[in-house]
Amino acid sequence: MQYEEYGPINGPLMMFLHGGGVGGWMWEQQIQHFSNYHCVVPELMSCSPFSIEQCARNLIQLIEEKANGKQVILIGFSLGAQIAIEMLSVKPSLIDFTIINSALVIPSPTAAWMIRPFIRLSFPLIKNKAFAKLQAKTLYIDERYFERYFHDSSTMTIDTLMHVLRENMTFSIPHHFHNAQGNILITVGDQEKRMMKKSAQALVHSHPNAQGVILNNIGHGISLAQPVFFNRFVENWMKEGQLPEGTVIQ
Repeated sequence: MQYEEYGPINGPLMMFLHGGGVGGWMWEQQIQHFSNYHCVVPELMSCSPFSIEQCARNLIQLIEEKANGKQVILIGFSLGAQIAIEMLSVKPSLIDFTIINSALVIPSPTAAWMIRPFIRLSFPLIKNKAFAKLQAKTLYIDERYFERYFHDSSTMTIDTLMHVLRENMTFSIPHHFHNAQGNILITVGDQEKRMMKKSAQALVHSHPNAQGVILNNIGHGISLAQPVFFNRFVENWMKEGQLPEGTVIQ
């Protein structure tokens, strides 16, 4: 597993898990903000062949090597959030605070079955800059990060893309998720798809310690869209238990 490290090695360990189609660079503004933490940022696509379960086990091993009894904070977005859920299920006592942003946990077997023919037809578009700019807009990726986004997405192989999409679309809440011992915050944007909001609700109902918030005026990608707000609510939730502004999931 490839990864980068930032900040003081004796600080609390904070691991950031990026979404599909992007890379660790998406957390640049969080790394700058949390400069007093020992930040670890893996490149999830370096887990090959990609699987959520194997990636989760690799990351658990990495945390165990780096943490040495320190407080551990785990932050995941989209595909990275699914991996975070798997990590909590495999090693319930490892993580102290977990923030799960926009995790899909309601499987779509029909869509997964259609992946191969759809990807084979649409794959050439991945290398088209105009198409990439449209996709980047939905993830709040601006000009600062576009070239890195285009590089990551355009160099992905068709097999990797199919593995990632299949894993993403067939993921469901693991049986042992409810055993996770740390504090868990689930967030989703109010402008995201209905299935994403239902997933957030299902996660909150699946764990006695989980809290959930639907964030106002945001789609898929809060940390890139509103980094100052995101950094502040992460800090306030960890230090004071304060929930971000939005609709609390009951």
